[in-house]
Amino acid sequence: MEIQSIGSPLLWVAFTVFVLGLLALDLGVFHREAHELGVREALAWTVVWISLALLFNLGVYFWYGSERALEFLTGYVIEKALSVDNVFVFLVIFSAFSVPPKLQHRALFWGVIGALVTRGIFIVLGAALLNRFHWMAYLFGAFLVFTGIRLLVQRGGEIHPERNPIFRLFRRFIPTVDDYRGSHLIVVEAGKRYATPLLLVVVAIEATDIVFAIDSIPAIFAVTKDPFIVYTSNIFAMLGLRALYFALAGVVGKFQYLKVGLSLLLVFVGAKMLIAGIYAVPIPLSLGVIAATIAGSIVASLIWPAKKPEIQRKPDDSSDDAAEMRR
Repeated sequence: MEIQSIGSPLLWVAFTVFVLGLLALDLGVFHREAHELGVREALAWTVVWISLALLFNLGVYFWYGSERALEFLTGYVIEKALSVDNVFVFLVIFSAFSVPPKLQHRALFWGVIGALVTRGIFIVLGAALLNRFHWMAYLFGAFLVFTGIRLLVQRGGEIHPERNPIFRLFRRFIPTVDDYRGSHLIVVEAGKRYATPLLLVVVAIEATDIVFAIDSIPAIFAVTKDPFIVYTSNIFAMLGLRALYFALAGVVGKFQYLKVGLSLLLVFVGAKMLIAGIYAVPIPLSLGVIAATIAGSIVASLIWPAKKPEIQRKPDDSSDDAAEMRR
């Protein structure tokens, strides 16, 4: 089955130039000096990136019709929801490598640059597979259902980015200095080039994002087979990921049922792919189910918040502590 795409070569080039221009403005003008991003600034940038995505969606609507616009919007919402998992991983990586707060935005910037390249490759390969082997859609669907069920029954496993094989391979062959050198990724000492811990952090971010891309890209292919729509919705979600991290890092742990919502989301889009040959789920219905699932998980987390573990103390703990201090 031939995949009809709205993306002409000129449109692909124009979008790529547009994204590179945004990234150049971001790093070269707005965040030239490394600094800690506060919640207020992060929320402002989150609004900016979401607004840009919606303006692009409006352009798709006017030039290519409501169906393609709904495909983009649904794909964007899916990717934005699934990117919450990235926030958890960023927290672990930054903690594991003791990344100074003012360098975290720079690390995420370069990590997102790498993610744009790898996800573009994955999307092109996925579109080629679906174009040549239609049955691959059922394989993608089954994989998403399996992943969603696995996440649903999985009980809080620990994340160890340092065990990622790509990261371990990098550390094995690339000499590295022990401390951060400002925002530098590579330094030259005694005529030799060394990677800084910041470059290791970027590699860890990119390596873990590859794992997330394996889940999220098939999920968007469940909505549309147009590689240009898949790519643009994915890229816009990734561009806003850094601001989303700084906006949610302090509160994301309070939404205990968000993981359940994301798991059900993966099961839904996987089932949508599996039954596509029997019944094509309308895109407005898909968008409604996705939005209701994420909103329901957030509301449930607010209504039934996680209980804080109580610290058990012996009745005579205070007296023992006082006696110890007197000694």
